[in-house]
Amino acid sequence: METNAIQQPTETAAASVYTPDQFLQSWLGQRRVTRRLIEAFPQEALFNYSIGGMRPFSEMVKEIISMSSPGVKGLVSNDWTPIAGLDHHTGKIEAHSKNDLLRLWDNATEDITTYWAQIPVERFQETVLAFGQYEGVANSIIQYIIDNEIHHRGQAYVYLRSLGIEPPAFYDRS
Repeated sequence: METNAIQQPTETAAASVYTPDQFLQSWLGQRRVTRRLIEAFPQEALFNYSIGGMRPFSEMVKEIISMSSPGVKGLVSNDWTPIAGLDHHTGKIEAHSKNDLLRLWDNATEDITTYWAQIPVERFQETVLAFGQYEGVANSIIQYIIDNEIHHRGQAYVYLRSLGIEPPAFYDRS
């Protein structure tokens, strides 16, 4: 008798789509796109331009910065800054020029890379309470941080197009 059933393995393999390094490399590719978007903004528009009540892109970038590096550090140390204490909420993150913002961006990217190497592989599947209020599996928390960046980057694409500026290609992550 022929069956269409798929044979189940006798050993349970760890389910994964990405290795931790592939996950990191994908995120760093997203960050390179966002960095090019920051560079594409005229100085004045970066800090003052908005549409429909949205924040200027510089404020969105500050939010991304203040969640990304502390998010990875939190996974390593399990010491999480409460969401209200993050730098974009407290005003501690200061950037008065595009160069300031890019420097902060690069510092956060360096922190992400440094701390990422310290995350044990099993940690990605553990439940955490991120930023004192978001409970979830660690890899889902990281994905949220990445999704938040992509969401704000989409807003920035609209800003640039409305300013008559062709934004960088979203698919070029080099």
